[in-house]
Amino acid sequence: MVGSTVRNTTGRTRRSRALGATAAAACAALALAACGSTKDTGGAGAGGEGKVGVVLPLLTSPFWQSYNDYVPKMAKSEDVDALKTVNSNSDPSQQITDINNQLNQGVKGLVVAPLDSAAVSAGLDQAERKGVPVVAVDVAPEKGKVAMVVRADNAAYGRKACDYLGRKARSGEVVQIMGDLASVNGRDRSKAFRDCVKDKYPRLKVLEIPAKWESDTAASQLDTLLNSHPGIKGIYLQAGGVYLAPTLQTLKSKGLLKKAGEKGHITVVSNDGIPQEFDAIRKGQIDATVSQPADAYAKYGMYYIKAAMNGKKFRPGPTDHGSTIVKLPGGNLEDQLPAPLVTKANVDDAGLWGNAVR
Repeated sequence: MVGSTVRNTTGRTRRSRALGATAAAACAALALAACGSTKDTGGAGAGGEGKVGVVLPLLTSPFWQSYNDYVPKMAKSEDVDALKTVNSNSDPSQQITDINNQLNQGVKGLVVAPLDSAAVSAGLDQAERKGVPVVAVDVAPEKGKVAMVVRADNAAYGRKACDYLGRKARSGEVVQIMGDLASVNGRDRSKAFRDCVKDKYPRLKVLEIPAKWESDTAASQLDTLLNSHPGIKGIYLQAGGVYLAPTLQTLKSKGLLKKAGEKGHITVVSNDGIPQEFDAIRKGQIDATVSQPADAYAKYGMYYIKAAMNGKKFRPGPTDHGSTIVKLPGGNLEDQLPAPLVTKANVDDAGLWGNAVR
């Protein structure tokens, strides 16, 4: 997510295991795992036939570029007739227009990665009126009905970053460069990190940069903080695709880009799991990242939209692909895909999607 003024909603994982030889076997496995039902309720979209629209939040981020590349591959593997993806270019209002345009083209299903957790409800309401099921990827909408949210546990991102920095820094000041707080992702990561530090590492003081997924904002405010707080021990980047490059550039410009193990090294933990983060870990420039599953987002986005078009329903519980379906406060279901912590110890793991796209 590199660029001058980029909004993003991300924050990646081990490559997903196959669902099974057939869709029927997969659904049966899910039902046995107490996380799904193959009940066909009929209604709009029943039968699973028709075009599926895929709406992206942006394409200036390496994460979303990878997701975009995975979409046609996963659509083919899940036997979904997906149209060419549409890029909303970081504009929530444009995203609503994109959703409406897809609906006017007669799509029978939508896979949408919301830019704004609240604003996307206008598009979701329009889809519901037309009887078109929607699967939300990466971001859970605050309002509006979706067949499933395909997402990792974003609060876990914040806790993992907190624990890593807490063990390394012990005391002193650490920075979290936050995402857009209009996004549930930004709120979940920020609150989890803040609460974890307060509860488990009270000798750490958290300095916050509300960067709104904007690389320029992250760079300028980090520069200011480093000037006024010269003893900063660690930095948490809520989205490596947006914040990695400006953070490394800022540290380098101030003579603070020391390798891990060297005196004066500032511990950096990121989110995303993109190849650039893995390279930075190998070089000792950063210490860890949480791998958000670009491949699994595409795979299960396609899987769940096909299931929704067939009228299938799911319920909370463990899945057969290493995740858990939970019920959200608004009533929607969310499949929380695993997102492992990546360090120097496992950065070369071939199962990480960030290594598969190199």
